[in-house]
Amino acid sequence: MRMTEAFIKTLKEEPAEAEVISHKLMIRASLIKKLGAGAYTYLPLGLKALRNVERIVRQEMDSSGAQEVLMPAIHPKELWDRTGRFDLMRDILITYKDRHGKTCVLGPTHEEVVTDLVARSIRSYRDLPRILYQIQTKFRDEPRPRFGVLRSKEFIMKDAYSFDRDAEGLDKSYSAVYAAYRRIFDRCGLEYVIVEADTGFMGGDVSHEFMVPSEIGEDIIALCPACGYAASADMAECADTGAGKEKSGGRESEAVKEVRTPGLSTVEKVSEFLKIKPERLVKTLIYKYDGGAVAVLLRGDHNLNEIKLKRHLGCEVLEMADEGLIKSVTGGPMGFSGPVGLKGVDIIADYSVAGMTNFVTGANRPGTHLINVNLTRDFKVKEWKDLRYIAKGEPCPKCKKGGIKLETAIEVGHTFKLGTKYSGRLNAGFLDKDGKDKLCVMGCYGIGINRIIAAAIEQNNDRDGIMWPVSLAPYKAAVLPLNMTHKESVKIAEKIYKELLENKVEAMIDDRTESAGVKFKDADLIGYPVQVIIGEKGLAKKKIELKTRRGKKLDLVSEKDVIKSVLSKLMV
Repeated sequence: MRMTEAFIKTLKEEPAEAEVISHKLMIRASLIKKLGAGAYTYLPLGLKALRNVERIVRQEMDSSGAQEVLMPAIHPKELWDRTGRFDLMRDILITYKDRHGKTCVLGPTHEEVVTDLVARSIRSYRDLPRILYQIQTKFRDEPRPRFGVLRSKEFIMKDAYSFDRDAEGLDKSYSAVYAAYRRIFDRCGLEYVIVEADTGFMGGDVSHEFMVPSEIGEDIIALCPACGYAASADMAECADTGAGKEKSGGRESEAVKEVRTPGLSTVEKVSEFLKIKPERLVKTLIYKYDGGAVAVLLRGDHNLNEIKLKRHLGCEVLEMADEGLIKSVTGGPMGFSGPVGLKGVDIIADYSVAGMTNFVTGANRPGTHLINVNLTRDFKVKEWKDLRYIAKGEPCPKCKKGGIKLETAIEVGHTFKLGTKYSGRLNAGFLDKDGKDKLCVMGCYGIGINRIIAAAIEQNNDRDGIMWPVSLAPYKAAVLPLNMTHKESVKIAEKIYKELLENKVEAMIDDRTESAGVKFKDADLIGYPVQVIIGEKGLAKKKIELKTRRGKKLDLVSEKDVIKSVLSKLMV
């Protein structure tokens, strides 16, 4: 490709709309152009990078035994009703009514559609196992689009779905795709961590996320440097989960007293007012779910992990109680709830509360707290569970040695063992060899194609621009004749450009009449892995300069060695 013919418009200044480096560089390097909130046009450079990711994904998915399909983006609402996810995901679904008045869903994911496809296609155990995948645009009504293509309303995903006869078969399919994912992210040049993850609205009981550590990541992962334990913050166990018993905290129980705390309803304000540490308080949180209401006790300095609570309660929808429900359960206002005197509601406590004595709680009355509250004597806990988020520096829940590190990360892939959640609701079954009807056991596997591009840029950049991993670079080499009026420079540049193409190297020749400085800046910004620089000074010494974008190493080579040297650098 020639720069004079390329649809490339680079920017010198950082766009005001962009918050993170990948977003800034994707706009400045002419990879994307914003159409509206959460919607971007991929320009030729950006599309070539996407196609490189798709090529890698297709090769590795095909090698895992998966077969590619392409399913509709428009889904009938009835399918989503049958799985119960229309109501569950209503807030993020983009829907419309067609001319016949039927509600349609623009697919954010395709479990319903692919399960329906298999239900109408597979009849016998001889048809299994099967792994089907697609690469397609997905849609979600993202409430707060941000970070460019990392959080947008439409995005490109590779989603795959496995169908097996039994759990043992699912284990094999899951392992095959899991291994393919590792090869994909390795080939994309990403530094990533695989963590245990929550299954969320997808369902199932086993899940892993492939996370790229990044300062701008919106997910938090817990890591143990000693044993390698890794989990999402939603799934990370707390090392004190073995407590499980009410026990003395080493203090004599003192009499309960009321203290006035007018207008002080937060842990921070109450602990400051009473001149105690937050860990001496116990928070009482009232939640509602499809089974009713529940009171949750948590130490004042800890944060409730709603994912753990939902998993324990076995519910899909969990909400903080409104003021009306709180008053009916506690008899008091919001902000002053406590466990003493609660009626008609079960109390579930985090294990960290078990060793506390003479602690502070709300009094279920306006502007009032209780001090010297104690377990058993003053209230009863029905169940003890691990309900909180793990904190930085805590002992590892596995090896108990290393102090947990918390890092932010970008999710680029997610795998799930779904079991029969969807096959059961959509009747995706088969006749087994024993003559019995059985349900397909499913797995699903997603990769964010455009997220890989953004994550790669977040990990590979400097102050001058992008430093592409070779496998993802839109063009692998740039030929830069520095003076287009110098005939010998142009002649040699054209010769090298032609030979690169003949050697299957995707190359760009900057044949513009711009200054050398402009060409260098654009080449660094766009991030060609190798730059072939043809200047008059070098030619006078019968040398051509090769610059590797990563590390900016400069080598002087003879004209006859240029192609061999470029190919060698691209193999690194």
